[in-house]
Amino acid sequence: MSIEPEQQIRVGKKRLGAFKQFIMFNMVGLLNTLVDFIVYSVLVWAGLYVLPAQVISYSAGMVNSYALNSLFTFKGSVRIEGNGRMRRGLMIRFITWNAVVLGVSMLLLFLMTSAGIGPFMAKLLATGVTVVLNFAGSKWWVFRSPQPLNK
Repeated sequence: MSIEPEQQIRVGKKRLGAFKQFIMFNMVGLLNTLVDFIVYSVLVWAGLYVLPAQVISYSAGMVNSYALNSLFTFKGSVRIEGNGRMRRGLMIRFITWNAVVLGVSMLLLFLMTSAGIGPFMAKLLATGVTVVLNFAGSKWWVFRSPQPLNK
């Protein structure tokens, strides 16, 4: 069974769109990571233990992430209500997913620093792992396209 050329074009456009989203997500992610790393570095340098430093720094990056990904990366997926506020469900999914990713990053930080890896190298490695996890959850759950209403 062969696929019609029109279907092939639609599939190709979907893949290209997902790739563009992935690129944009990672560009926003670089800014989030910069905010996260700066806050984390200052807090660790000031003597705060890595886990509370991670919670605070990740939260700072998360605020940046929500704003920029809502406005740019997944803008077609975000419905604005009549009064200009974004759907409450979107924010709940965003916070929930980021709490999961934060938990994974904290577990990785704890394991790596306990194994003798320095706090900055551990942060770098944990970030590398969580970037892919965060994109997948953001694309397919947090910022998923709204389902059309059936009449």
